[in-house]
Amino acid sequence: MTPIGSGSYTAKLTDGPLEGKTIRTDFTSSGEPQARLTVPAGSTAKHYLYRRAAGVEFTDSERPSAVDYRYVEAVVR
Repeated sequence: MTPIGSGSYTAKLTDGPLEGKTIRTDFTSSGEPQARLTVPAGSTAKHYLYRRAAGVEFTDSERPSAVDYRYVEAVVR
């Protein structure tokens, strides 16, 4: 079996402090969208945690071109 190339997709941040923003992120090594994203905030000690939501968009591929993510929390180290 040929391994799936990593590739990337658009993560759509649907709520929270980054509502309406999009970022490009890589698929997991198994070819699935990331279950959660850690997005850096303005300072190096803070980041936002987002989890995958139900919204998925496809173009001409079996793999999604865009996936919705919902805000969970801000993490300060």
